Amino acid sequence: MNATYSAKPGEVTRNWFVVDAKGLTVGRLATRIARVLRGKHKPQFTPHVDTGDFVIVVNAGEVELTGRKMETTFYHHYTGYPGGLKSASFRTVRANDPERILREAVEGMLPKNRLSRQLIKKLHVYGGAEHPHRGQAPQPLPDTL
Repeated sequence: MNATYSAKPGEVTRNWFVVDAKGLTVGRLATRIARVLRGKHKPQFTPHVDTGDFVIVVNAGEVELTGRKMETTFYHHYTGYPGGLKSASFRTVRANDPERILREAVEGMLPKNRLSRQLIKKLHVYGGAEHPHRGQAPQPLPDTL
């Protein structure tokens, strides 16, 4: 009888991946990123341990949506005060805060627990083509993940 393998936090090796989001669809890109952040692409995946890798996303301001979602998608934020529901269209958010689009899409695909708050810290999103993580020698994210 074989014992079930369970990864220990100290045994996990983390890689750095970089993704160019220019022209990619938000949802499809977010699923790939969430899978890598969670570590589901590794054979050592353990649901209750952070076995994932770091992901850097560049050109987040140039992501696309399919169909008519460009006109119908809105992002909401509630301030906590009466009448404090703030809404912004996709076009407005992409122009002012392009990182928010991918960050919210990926957060929605992660589990809703303490582990997800740890996982989302490994996501680095940048609106432009430059990022300050050259020292980590990130590799391009393969299409198979």
